[in-house]
Amino acid sequence: MSVAASTLFVVAATFASTLLGFMREVINAKYYGTHWEMDTFLAAATIPTILFGVFNGALLSALVPVFSDYIAHRREDDAWTLGNTILNLLAVVLTLCAVLGYFLAPWYVPLIAHGFPPPQMGVAIHMTRTLMPSIVAVSLSGVLTAMLNAYHRFRAAALTGIAINLVTIGCVMVLNHRYGIFALVFGTTWGLIAQFAVQLPSFLRLGRYRFMIDLKHPGLKQMWTLLGPIVIGSAAGQLALFFDRFFASTLAPGYIAGMNYVTKLVNFPQQIFAAAIATVIFPLLAAQFAKDNRRGVARSVVTGLRLVNFITIPSTCALVVLAYPMIQTLFERGTFGPSATTLTASLLPFSALGLVALAANVVLTRCCFACKETAATVAISVMTVLLNVLLSVLWLPSLGARGLLLANSLSQMFQAVLLLLLVARLVRGIEWSALIVSLVKVGIASGAMYAALHWIASLGVHPDASFAARAWYLAGQIAIGAAVFLSVARALGVEELDLAWKAIIAKFEKHLITPSENREAPIA
Repeated sequence: MSVAASTLFVVAATFASTLLGFMREVINAKYYGTHWEMDTFLAAATIPTILFGVFNGALLSALVPVFSDYIAHRREDDAWTLGNTILNLLAVVLTLCAVLGYFLAPWYVPLIAHGFPPPQMGVAIHMTRTLMPSIVAVSLSGVLTAMLNAYHRFRAAALTGIAINLVTIGCVMVLNHRYGIFALVFGTTWGLIAQFAVQLPSFLRLGRYRFMIDLKHPGLKQMWTLLGPIVIGSAAGQLALFFDRFFASTLAPGYIAGMNYVTKLVNFPQQIFAAAIATVIFPLLAAQFAKDNRRGVARSVVTGLRLVNFITIPSTCALVVLAYPMIQTLFERGTFGPSATTLTASLLPFSALGLVALAANVVLTRCCFACKETAATVAISVMTVLLNVLLSVLWLPSLGARGLLLANSLSQMFQAVLLLLLVARLVRGIEWSALIVSLVKVGIASGAMYAALHWIASLGVHPDASFAARAWYLAGQIAIGAAVFLSVARALGVEELDLAWKAIIAKFEKHLITPSENREAPIA
């Protein structure tokens, strides 16, 4: 498959996955709204969600450098002995963990949802037990993704989101009339298993899988040295979700669900662009650092951050000014009524404030791990969680769920600043002027867009209650905002307009960093 065709496939799959993920939230809102059942499901899904973040992030960050290093030095047999060992060892250990998690649910679920009354707590425990098998599939899926990424095979991983969303949506629509909220529980469990299964064909075509466990492999010790701090750092980051659910369980019913809907909406631009950039930048950064190409690492990071800012700053402005019409258009139907719209829309601006930092942290964290800097990265993650918890405790009594989301946003900004300073030290200086100039230009263009959208909102136009009328009016607002942003950006000479597509094309060249002339190529 050609570079252009491969690129279009991955971009299309990523976009389709994100749209399906969004459709899943729309369907969930239609059937379950902000009712207590949705709050209960989200509390029950906390443990699998945390494990997904920890294992996928940690394994991707720890296995890729070691695995890639063996392949780069033409020691493919050693690479696969290590990969097979990790895959098989996790399968055994996590199956035992899933069994323990099933039986111990009555003890740890109350730690998460301590504010739930006893009947609701019982439902949460039942849901958690049903979700337990998914933790095995989630973690093994992370290993397959890491190994496929090391071979610059991104297409199978791009399909994982499509698999989980299609399965979940299908289960909810087909089984809801019989099982209610448990249709979502079943769909989530089967969807996470499908996420693992969809990568198997591409993985098995490599032809190197063996059922073996070599605990004396030298690469295992090297990986554990990296993995230990990374797991701690990833777990620290995921603890923010735990504390959100912990604190929100004491609020009125609906706030956990409302926080989830706005978080998914804010993550929409990140999942399409920022996460995709970070996923494919990691192998390139690891290879550049291994060859002591600090200049190449610095250029790649700055390019990544400029692209992230170009995407997320205008997105943040749009999410803030269009909060109510977005929530109303996307979610208000079925059991998601006007009161749910008002509740959710009031939360959106507080979550959107952290979008730029959230997306930047994905790129910066991958850079730190690619440079094999784990201790400082973990310390920053721990400090971020502590700040998040402190601000949550401070603002929960007066701001409620808005305070929790604001705490998340400010702690993400704090983390981004510290990580940027750390990366600058690791790569021995970055081109600050290019980053600042880009930030200012994109900020001006985004400000012009915000002003235009705010003026439209001040006109007081209210479309008909039909979905078509609301969607048409919202699409018009977004189109006008985008036109203003792009026009001002073009007038200011924002280079990211041209850089974005060039970077996407370059990312998916299978052997981008091998030729000497490409050692300092942009993001791969």
